[in-house]
Amino acid sequence: MASAHSPLSRDDRRTELREFLRSRRARVSPADVGMPDGGRRRTPGLRREEVAVLAGVGVSWYTWLEQGRDIKVSEQVLDAIARVLLLDSAERAHLYRLAGLNPPQAPSAPSVAASPEVRRLLDAWSPRPGYIRDRHWNFTAVNDAARVVFGYRESDHNCLVAFFTNVRYRVLHRHWAETAPDVAAAFRADAARYPDDPEFGRIASDLAAVSPEFAELWVLHDVAEHTSAVKAVDHPEAGMMIFDATLLPLPEHPGHHLILHNPRPGTETQQRLETLMRQHSLVVPHPG
Repeated sequence: MASAHSPLSRDDRRTELREFLRSRRARVSPADVGMPDGGRRRTPGLRREEVAVLAGVGVSWYTWLEQGRDIKVSEQVLDAIARVLLLDSAERAHLYRLAGLNPPQAPSAPSVAASPEVRRLLDAWSPRPGYIRDRHWNFTAVNDAARVVFGYRESDHNCLVAFFTNVRYRVLHRHWAETAPDVAAAFRADAARYPDDPEFGRIASDLAAVSPEFAELWVLHDVAEHTSAVKAVDHPEAGMMIFDATLLPLPEHPGHHLILHNPRPGTETQQRLETLMRQHSLVVPHPG
């Protein structure tokens, strides 16, 4: 039996697919999908034949699918079955995986304000820096520690633009020149996820007009993806601080990410950070 953290074998996946489809079919009544009841049924829910007809596939083919046989499936057919079985987005993605396909990427949400729950998490992360950005890298929330440590201003509305145009951030960042190519490459990779979104091009064009460094990097067409990074800040009040940054997607808002910075052990960053926060009259929580 596969563990919770190991991938399912092909046989296990077929077994899981069979049981999943049967359980989803059993919970949908004919009335739920606009069909007459048809009298007493031996088992609850829709019959295989009814699912097949409503999804526009052959009865034998659907039976083989539910039996876990080795047959080819398409995204269109799985979507049709998902609609008939009234699957939500998580169940639809699960069906794709069990059928051996990658789930379609969730459509990116427009920029939305951080929820109260995420804001509380961001505030609780202090005195460690943290912020939230949308798919265009616009800030939707920045905690006080991030403003003090990285020099973000109230006028900084976009993470990419701030990196290349905020002079204070640039001076504080110990390895700015080495990091800049990766930052531009990561933004291009994100832009490629949404080829029909003109906002990425507008941001890049406007930034290239005011930042020669970004303009030179952008025309290289390099791409990179990162879920973590190391940030070294040479702060005039606190000295050298080194952070491990982790980028966490927010599933309820596709395209949005929570970026949290944790002091690197053995660098005295935690102590320097706490002292800096006290100097700026920001509360530093104590354990216990």
